[in-house]
Amino acid sequence: MRVSQLFYYPVKSCRGNKCIEMEIDAFGPKWDRRWMIVDNNGRFVTQRQVAEMGQIGMSISSESVCFDYQAEQIELSMIEAQGQKDERLVTVWQDQLVGNRIDHPVNAWLSQKLGRDVQLVYMPQETVRQVDLEYAELGDRVGFADGFPFLIISEASVEFLAEKVGYPLDVQRFRPNIVISGCDAFAEDQWRQIQIGEIVFDLVKQCSRCVIPTIDLKTSQKQPEVMQAMLAYRKQSNGVMMGQNALHRGEGTIVLGQEVHILKAV
Repeated sequence: MRVSQLFYYPVKSCRGNKCIEMEIDAFGPKWDRRWMIVDNNGRFVTQRQVAEMGQIGMSISSESVCFDYQAEQIELSMIEAQGQKDERLVTVWQDQLVGNRIDHPVNAWLSQKLGRDVQLVYMPQETVRQVDLEYAELGDRVGFADGFPFLIISEASVEFLAEKVGYPLDVQRFRPNIVISGCDAFAEDQWRQIQIGEIVFDLVKQCSRCVIPTIDLKTSQKQPEVMQAMLAYRKQSNGVMMGQNALHRGEGTIVLGQEVHILKAV
């Protein structure tokens, strides 16, 4: 088994970035979901409300970040993109956190693209958002992702579902960080701990899926047949499950093509 694809998602619920190597820090993949779009009440906005978010991308360099939507772009310096300390809390699910507000024309740009009044926020280094202690240790942290720093899925699982749907499915619909080849469909359900290079990952909870995997990445149109296939083949007592949420032990770099070792399985 090997790592076949790697992704990080700088802005929660916006388009992902494919990478050849992934730097892993205390939060998880470097820059993964360190930014988030919120409404006027500071509550997170996702593709669940605005499907077009999946067409908004963000590229990152050492000096700046650049948003793009279709043929349009807007750039911020890295200093601007990290915003200003703000005591107003932002909300992601049940968590209320301090997030730096970004005072820049990017807010108007995003609002115009998404058809609603929104604000961009950044999670500073000092913010520690604790992962659910039912699955994690004290001190395990995560950015603005739904709940865990990593999502791991196998290529075979997505291919199985695509066969049932009747057309190819881009793995990015499922918003994984690590995609693994060389195993059977849904083999990841049985893994409890794997190692890639020097990094160990604890696979702690199957991922419950919402409407987002049904959204076409290019058109933002919902394709209900994708959910119908998941309901037919992946429904469990606690939801529709695809992929595994994971925690990392250690920091460093993983790269495409690295071998995946199973340390613990059911």
